[in-house]
Amino acid sequence: MSRREGGRADRNEPRDKRPGGRGGWVLAKLLEIEDLEVRFGTSEGVVRAVNGISYDVAEGETVAIVGESGSGKSVSALSILRLIPTPPGEVRGGAIRFMGRDLLQVGDQTMREIRGRDIGMVFQEPMTSLNPVLSIGRQLTEPLDEHLQMSPADARARAVELLNLVGISEPERRLKQYPHHLSGGMRQRVMIAMALACDPKLIIADEPTTALDVTIQAQILELMKSLTRRLGVALIVITHNLGVVARYADRVNVMYAGRIVEHGSADDIYHRPRHPYTRGLLRSVPRLDLPRRERLEPITGQPPDMARLAAGCAFRPRCSFHVERCGAELPALVGVGEDHSTACWEHERLTADGGVAA
Repeated sequence: MSRREGGRADRNEPRDKRPGGRGGWVLAKLLEIEDLEVRFGTSEGVVRAVNGISYDVAEGETVAIVGESGSGKSVSALSILRLIPTPPGEVRGGAIRFMGRDLLQVGDQTMREIRGRDIGMVFQEPMTSLNPVLSIGRQLTEPLDEHLQMSPADARARAVELLNLVGISEPERRLKQYPHHLSGGMRQRVMIAMALACDPKLIIADEPTTALDVTIQAQILELMKSLTRRLGVALIVITHNLGVVARYADRVNVMYAGRIVEHGSADDIYHRPRHPYTRGLLRSVPRLDLPRRERLEPITGQPPDMARLAAGCAFRPRCSFHVERCGAELPALVGVGEDHSTACWEHERLTADGGVAA
């Protein structure tokens, strides 16, 4: 058994198992985000990028954060690693508890130790995330030296193991190459290898298939899901692609205007959406599991200006279900099923209207 497999077997035992949930058990909460608020100061005013979101991730679970560009999903993920540039950004409130410890309260040195070692990150554009003047080998071995104090020989052997793990051929030769020598898909595989290097408990993948063709996207997503399942790593996938939700996520948070407007299992979100925005996202992409429609249905209008959010529901100007109350009162997340919540005053009328397939 390898060092990784031996270490992971011990980590896989949840600290707090209780009956219920997937497979008959609910795993311990690895990450808990509570009432997180993030603001950015700009010349146009204060941008309220994240407005009091709360969610959790269990050990070994895959959670998707879904929404259009500007919805706050990437900012919320960068906040976990305290990578929000300050200024102009600032976490204005809330808590981010990882293994019971609030990451917003720990010191800078402790946070540097957690990044890369306990929480790995796969950024959306590997060509700008990888250092163009350092070899692949140097970039893979650096975190092993920094976090695990491996000898050069052991770090190199581990780097070869990681490249094999993510399906890169001729790993010894690849270690000597530079990012520009690799294709986009191979660069993203290197990013995944780097995220896995120190045997983390959680990986955050921010739009991991951006700029890749459809075939390579599927390969990368399948690789991430199989590796996290095999190694017992929890995964947060940030995406606008609802196909990722259907195939790879256990639970889903749908974000709009800095808030979570719907939360539920992937099955509930995909087949029983209870928010007009979620239904709009689903109706605007091709579906192979439903009867063919002549045309897709885009969501009309534009996302709101986050520096000038009006009262009430931010989705109201684009929503065909809005009523007078939507312009005056902000709906809170309310339960509409087992582990399924929505922030919509008219969710019952939406359900009666026929869901996605109508």
